[in-house]
Amino acid sequence: MYDDILLETEERMEKAVEHLLAQFRGIRSGRATPGLVENIRVEYYGSMQPLKAVASIAIPEPRLMVIKPFDGSATKAIERAIVASDIGITPQSDGKLIRLPIPPLSEERRRQLGGLVKEKGEETKVAIRNVRRDSNKLADQGEKDGDLTEDDHAKLKEEIQGLTKQYEEKVDESLKRKISEIMEI
Repeated sequence: MYDDILLETEERMEKAVEHLLAQFRGIRSGRATPGLVENIRVEYYGSMQPLKAVASIAIPEPRLMVIKPFDGSATKAIERAIVASDIGITPQSDGKLIRLPIPPLSEERRRQLGGLVKEKGEETKVAIRNVRRDSNKLADQGEKDGDLTEDDHAKLKEEIQGLTKQYEEKVDESLKRKISEIMEI
């Protein structure tokens, strides 16, 4: 029971951090990154597909993204999806390639995005603390039911707290990296 609780705690905390990183990839900074567009949904032959499934995404320059559809007939649908996605970038197409010039962010927009990133980081920390609470309840129940000794219970709670601290530090590091990326001129 001890190992099961610990393993589940770590898995759930890891998933929370992975979710945060996936959210960060979709938040625009001053640089071109495939994560900004790869999950935009494109209508392709009647079904919605992520952009990365219907086109290749290249970054030839820090402020330019080039999207090459696998099928030329999807170009218009990709353009429409990008415009509708609200990433704030207007696609430029020559019929075969779609170019996305990434304009520099205004100071106000940088602050807005910085606030959004901090908010997402705090939500993830709350999720990690909720996992800690659930795991501590399981540990308490295990001791009450006699599955865990008093010593094991205390040690388990200590390890759960250690994991919480470790994953909160990962969130803080990711937060710092993303904010410096956004604030970079």
